[in-house]
Order: sequence, then structure tokens, then C-alpha cells
Amino acid sequence: MQVKEPFPFIARHGVWTDEQRRQAEDLKRRVEKDDLHLVRLVWADPHGAARAKAVTVPTFLTALETGYNINVATTTLDSANARTFASFTRGGGMGLDEMTGSPNLTIVPDPATFRVLPWASGIGWVLCDEYFNSGVPFHFSPRQLLRKHLKRLADKGMDLIVGLEIEWYLLRVAQEQLGEENIGIPGVRGRPIKTVPVEPGFSYHCESNMDLMQPVLSALAEHFEKIGLPLRSIENEWGPGQVECTFAARPALEAADHALLFRTATRQICRRMGHFATFMCRPALTGYYSSGWHLHQSLRDGKSGRNLFMPERAGEYLSPRGRAFLGGLMTYAAPSTAFATPTVNGYRRFRPNSLAPDRASWCYDHRGVMIRVLGAPGDEATRLENRSGEPAANPYLYILSQIVAGLDGIENALDPGPAEDDPYNASRPMLPTSLPAALEALEREPLFRAQLGDVFIDYFLKLKRNEAGRFAQWLKETGGSERDEPTAWEQNEYFDFF
Repeated sequence: MQVKEPFPFIARHGVWTDEQRRQAEDLKRRVEKDDLHLVRLVWADPHGAARAKAVTVPTFLTALETGYNINVATTTLDSANARTFASFTRGGGMGLDEMTGSPNLTIVPDPATFRVLPWASGIGWVLCDEYFNSGVPFHFSPRQLLRKHLKRLADKGMDLIVGLEIEWYLLRVAQEQLGEENIGIPGVRGRPIKTVPVEPGFSYHCESNMDLMQPVLSALAEHFEKIGLPLRSIENEWGPGQVECTFAARPALEAADHALLFRTATRQICRRMGHFATFMCRPALTGYYSSGWHLHQSLRDGKSGRNLFMPERAGEYLSPRGRAFLGGLMTYAAPSTAFATPTVNGYRRFRPNSLAPDRASWCYDHRGVMIRVLGAPGDEATRLENRSGEPAANPYLYILSQIVAGLDGIENALDPGPAEDDPYNASRPMLPTSLPAALEALEREPLFRAQLGDVFIDYFLKLKRNEAGRFAQWLKETGGSERDEPTAWEQNEYFDFF
């Protein structure tokens, strides 16, 4: 129950900027005019999935002063809702007094993110930031962590600009209702709903195959425009029903918010149309190719807006600062992979000659390397494209990992080494080949502990190792193999979660 406070939470703890306070006042007037029934208060869980509570309009207006209470539980669950931490013991299984007993958090709406959902009549939507009830930012909030490190950049006079390029699969639902086999228990997901392909696939950019999907793609484009997602293109990719969506570059926090909204909106809109959208990297379905998330990024001068990666001399692709940032991405490629590819399934992308990298390499305009460099003197779109991500990555942590690595590259003038035009034969450090290997690389790297803190790193490692451990146990019990094709465990775990 929300209680009206004499000194409301938001004002008392000063958690909004002046601009957010102004936006909140405008939002109060707007909400009173809109014919809304409920507002979804949304936050990102550690996996980058959208969690939400729906509140009435009067309650929402109160939340714009006091915030709103939620349970901390969504932070303690792995990808199959297995409770990973002993929440009801002293310290909550984390050695943190403030996590004892699965306590409440206060979520604070960010008024700049408010939308009215065009596919859900009378429903508003707003992203929230999590705080302890003391006003301290929540340790494990991905959005709070990204904001903190964007401030590090801002203090150095720089902004990170991010463009999204995300692949996913569209399928048609082939099951009228859920059955017992679709129902799971904590730690064991039920079977995903049955689906069938929407087009035969493997006819790259085929217009007639794309037209088979056009009613759904058109609906997505229409709704994206209404909710302010800066869609640039929708493309028919390689596998059957594989789609790529690209979005205009935006400041990093806004781009991360867009990625979260894009995934949850796409799944909701498609399902309402009798279709199914999944951002699982490689579904365990015959002929389904891996999907990736290519993250385009550049640094911008905070005052002039000038692209700081853009070179000045002919024949160069990056400025010295851009090369140093690239050097950071190269140096910390292995530990960063745990954030770019955080699922068991995602490591099926890292194969030679697969349009995905298998080692830490870079080159100009080459789609086989980890970092594809695009730029030239006078080109304001000069940027780095990280091709190691999977579409199920947590957008806040994926982008955050780039800041941590790239900024260290700038501060220490790290050399990215030579470009590689034969990357699958290059003598470069290999990327981790499994989630456990990526977590080991993260655990060994002191940079991420120094920048994200022991509390978060230890938490993230335990959360993801619980997920990887359940997969290892499944392999042991079933005598299965993880070498070639995706397993039934992966299909159950990820197909209908992401």
C-alpha cells in the first residue's frame, strides 16, 4: 500500500534533474487529458527483460511524487526464475544487510520515457529506476549502472552515441492454447508454444518472402513510430523468418531504453497478431541460423557535438582517440563477452566464416571481425561496430561494457594492433567459447571489478553461473551434447523468455 509522505521520496532524495521535474509536471497534465485506465511501471531485470506493475492513473500520479514500492525478487532470479540467492537469510545470501528478507525497493518513473501504447487501449508505459528506500541507487539496477558510467564520460566532456542493429525471428503460432507441457516450475521452464515458419528462408533480402511477413512488419513499423522508436529499416535476413531492425543513433541511455522497449513491444504486438517473436540467438529448430546484435558506437564532444572518432588525415579510419577506444575493446574482449553474450545459447554464433567473430580482431568494413570500423575524414558517421553481441543481451550492460573497456583504452593509450583482413586465421586472442569460460574471464579481469565493484561482479557471476550450472546438470542427466545443434534445454530456457 502506498502511503502519502509529508516529504515525498523523489523530492526528499533529489533523484530527478530539473528537466525531469519539468517533464513530470507536463506529464501530470497530459495524463489527466488522456483516456488511460492503467500505467505500466517498467524496470529492466538483470537479464534485460522488461518487468512491470500496472497501476491506476491516480496511483501513477502519486508515484510521480513518492515513487512506487516493488519487491526486490526479480533481481534474485535466473533466466528460468530459479531463486539464486538465499533471500530469507541474514544478508540475503549476498552478505548485504539491506538485501535481507527480500525487501521492498522504490521505483521512480523517468518521465522522459512515458508512452501511450497504441496496441493496448488505455495503457500508459514508463521506465523506472530502482532505489533502496533510503534513497541509495539499487546496487543491481542495470540502468543505474549505465547512468553512472555515462557520467564518467560526461565528466571528461564526452557522450557515447549508439546505433542499434538487432536480428530476431518471426514465427506463426501453431497452438490454440497452452497445455500442461507448457507450464514450468521455478528453475525448470515448460516447453515453448508450438510455432511454424512464416517464410522458407535462406533467400537473402528476397522481396516476395518479405511480403509474406509484411502485415506484421507494417504493424510493427506503425506502432514503433507512435511510441517514438527511431526505426530506420526492417530487413528480411538469412534464416526462415529472420528479421533485422536498425534504429537511428541516439545517446547511449536513450538507445538502451529503446532496445528494451523494442524487444518487449515486438513480442507483444506479434503475439496479438497470432505470431511469435523471439530474440533467442539460435532457436533449436531445423534450419534456423544464429541472430546477432551489432552495436554501433562513437564518442561525441559534449559541447560541440563533434564526432571524436572521426579522423583528420587522409587514409585513416579513426582518430587517435578512436584507436585508443578500439584498443580498449580489443584488450578486454574476453571479459566483455559475458555482457555481450550472456546466455548458454549465444556462443553458438562464434564459428569461423559465420558472419560472427571467433576472436578479438578488427578491420575496416569487414563483417568477419569482432569490431568493424567505419569512418573517414569528414565522415560524421565514423563509428565502431561491435559484432560480438547476441540479441538477448541486456542492453544496459552490453553498452556499459563498451564504456568500461573503451575508456580504459583512452586513459592508457591502448594500441588495438593491426587490422586483420583474414580474421578467422589471424593470430589474435580467441573469444570465450562458452558462458562458463566468459564468466571465468570476467572474474579474472580486475578492470571490471574496479569499475563495477565487487558487489555487482560477484552477484552477476553467481546469477549467470546458476544458469550455466543448470544446463550442465541437464547435460549430465540426459547424456546430451552441447557441441553441434542447440539443445532442448536451450529451447525451453530461452525461446519464450527473450
